[in-house]
Amino acid sequence: MISYSSGNHAQGVAYAARALGVKAVIVMPDNAPKIKREATASLGAEIVLVGPASSERQAKAEELAAQHGIVPPYNDEKIIAGQGTMGLEILEDLPEVETVLIPVGGGGMISGVATAIKLSKPAVKIIGAEPALAADAQASLRAGKIIHLTADEVTRTVADGLRTQSIGPINFEHMLRYVDDIVSVAEDEIREAMRRLAVNPKTLAEPSGAVSVAAFLFHRTELPRTKVNVAIISGGNIEPQMLADITQSASTV
Repeated sequence: MISYSSGNHAQGVAYAARALGVKAVIVMPDNAPKIKREATASLGAEIVLVGPASSERQAKAEELAAQHGIVPPYNDEKIIAGQGTMGLEILEDLPEVETVLIPVGGGGMISGVATAIKLSKPAVKIIGAEPALAADAQASLRAGKIIHLTADEVTRTVADGLRTQSIGPINFEHMLRYVDDIVSVAEDEIREAMRRLAVNPKTLAEPSGAVSVAAFLFHRTELPRTKVNVAIISGGNIEPQMLADITQSASTV
């Protein structure tokens, strides 16, 4: 089982491979947080490191997959459908929801959740959130075509899970149909959202998982004027030192 990921999808594939009794090989960037690499390896996966560009991860995985097949991290209908179950759970737990904010990297999560919710309850607003330093999805949605960023541009953000250089073409078609808007957030806003979420251990978030909360906290004027809102927190794999630095530093926003 071959895949490529900066860390969170990697762990999901490694877990599934172990459960099925098959080998997993995960291509990861060499700047992925140590905690994500170790967690993936602890699940039994073999890790192949490449450079920081998301295109490098994909190219290496495709090279390996020529013999073994591949489980893509976002640009795949089955991955999108799996991510969409979160949307169904939101509607089941909170049927009166009016707006859902979703982190955006390659686009798998937002396209799946948006499709599931919009097909069930079209009036719900779907808003993506991504770092301003890696805002390719926002640019793509507004341009009506996929915008590509360089690896040097996207690696500037602390949100390592959202450093994809472009969204997937399958994801983009879903987003054009079902996503209302995408908001970009500043690095200081991401850190402040993490700081506030860390007060409760159950909502501890890595940078990529906190962008939706950052959008809700600091970009209310760009969001629909709704009262019942959900912000998806999509990951808690954070390096201990980063967590300590963020929780002990003073707010700058």
